[in-house]
Amino acid sequence: MVDVMGHLAMGLLWSLPAWFVWHDRVSVVFVALAVFMAPIPDVDKYIAMVFPDAVHHHGVTHTVVFVVAAALVLGALAAWLLTDRVDRWVNHEHFDSSSMFVFATAAVLVGGLSHVFADMLSAPDISTPIEPLWPVVDGSWGLDLIWYNNPLWNVVFLAVMLLAHGVLAYSAFKIDHPYRIQNV
Repeated sequence: MVDVMGHLAMGLLWSLPAWFVWHDRVSVVFVALAVFMAPIPDVDKYIAMVFPDAVHHHGVTHTVVFVVAAALVLGALAAWLLTDRVDRWVNHEHFDSSSMFVFATAAVLVGGLSHVFADMLSAPDISTPIEPLWPVVDGSWGLDLIWYNNPLWNVVFLAVMLLAHGVLAYSAFKIDHPYRIQNV
């Protein structure tokens, strides 16, 4: 699932529980942060342009250690930049900077770890091996379960996840209009 659609779909899958934890708009913020941050481990592709001999794809940025460190840094950045904006936008929850830090850190963790997991499922035989538990566990982990760039798999997976989020969002937002599906 190295394809961008696959990573976004996996981020959507991993962020589905947000609809059951928080109220309407808070869930939207969490899902948006998680999905937006799902591609973050692929920053190694850009770092490799500057340091081609030191960095390779599926290297240090595809580890739990990196995702945790990135989540802490980006959580702090989100707390600094987004606290007031999110607090004004959500209705039921109050966000101060410490709660925004925890919230954003969790969202980045969900997105980043979903990316690492997706890469573990795809094409270890033709791609650089992924070592998600480095430096604690040495060695690559992966399953040759899904062709990394299968357009049918990626498109269908993304469509199903968008549909699932649409259904959950529809049930979370109590919109009163004549065309709303009523529970019988």
